[in-house]
Amino acid sequence: MKITMEKINESNREQFVELLGAIFEHSPWVAASAYHARPFASVDVLHTAMINVVRESRAETIIDLFRAHPDLGTRLAVAEYSALEQQGAGLDQLSAEEYEHFYGLNQTYVKTFGFPFILAVKGKNKAQILEAMVARVWNSSAEEMEQALREIEKISGFRLRDLIIE
Repeated sequence: MKITMEKINESNREQFVELLGAIFEHSPWVAASAYHARPFASVDVLHTAMINVVRESRAETIIDLFRAHPDLGTRLAVAEYSALEQQGAGLDQLSAEEYEHFYGLNQTYVKTFGFPFILAVKGKNKAQILEAMVARVWNSSAEEMEQALREIEKISGFRLRDLIIE
């Protein structure tokens, strides 16, 4: 379902959160906090307002946002946006061997950083995702927190552009 910027700008707070609450994984607080910045001239202005809400949050809140994301390649139920994005990358069709490899890397990553591996998978395939996981597990905590934020920015940008007609 596509919506217009006009509808976004005319919505009350409850409607706004209902329309945009799922853009950030299980984190409708981002939309709720960005509501006050209406009206938005474009999707990019809306996206910037939402990203600013995240970046201006306390570190613990940001970590909670990271932890709201599913493991890539999981066989557990995930949010609708994540399911579609992972399907598009072929992560819903992993062989048993591939699944075990992803599972092991996800476990190592979570043990290292305390949150799931986050990557904007749109336009990527299994091999590219696996390569990124292997490379990023060697990052420092500070590097990986910043990279996870950049990936969330990409993910949320893709989701908003897929949802809103300008």
